[in-house]
Amino acid sequence: MNHPATAVLESTVLRVAELPFACLQDLLRRYDLELHRVEDGADIPGSFWGNPEAGVIAHNVYVRDDTPIHSMLHEACHLIVLPPERRALVHTDATDSDIEEDATCYLQILLADLLPGVGRQRLMADMDAWGYSFRLGSTQAWFEQDAGDARQFLAGHGLLELRQSVSCAA
Repeated sequence: MNHPATAVLESTVLRVAELPFACLQDLLRRYDLELHRVEDGADIPGSFWGNPEAGVIAHNVYVRDDTPIHSMLHEACHLIVLPPERRALVHTDATDSDIEEDATCYLQILLADLLPGVGRQRLMADMDAWGYSFRLGSTQAWFEQDAGDARQFLAGHGLLELRQSVSCAA
């Protein structure tokens, strides 16, 4: 059970329902991923941590309206950093590689800048509120001072050059 202060912080994180779903789908489609909305109360397929955390199966990302945006981005980024032949085999647990995990965390922060109303500062605050832990004590400190290996991995895979922001117009 979470400490009451943690529950309050977790209640402040941005959720899927707070952004246009088409906007989120557009971002993931850029990386050949499909975003699927699961009905409220239903179990999320491929969720490693359980509801409301996002789930992954091959090129599919599953979310509910109460799924945190950071979780959706994190699980999507697990798939993005994998080569297609490994992505096709993913079900629930994307990797046990430290560098892939670091690259995933870094990329999710970058992708947050492409989502109107999100941005890296908000996403890093949400990651801290949710309980992500980094050696330097905060997501921002890790991102700015301790993520050189993640940047190098992403650069080597052509994933640091992001496209323009997604359009969330109705």
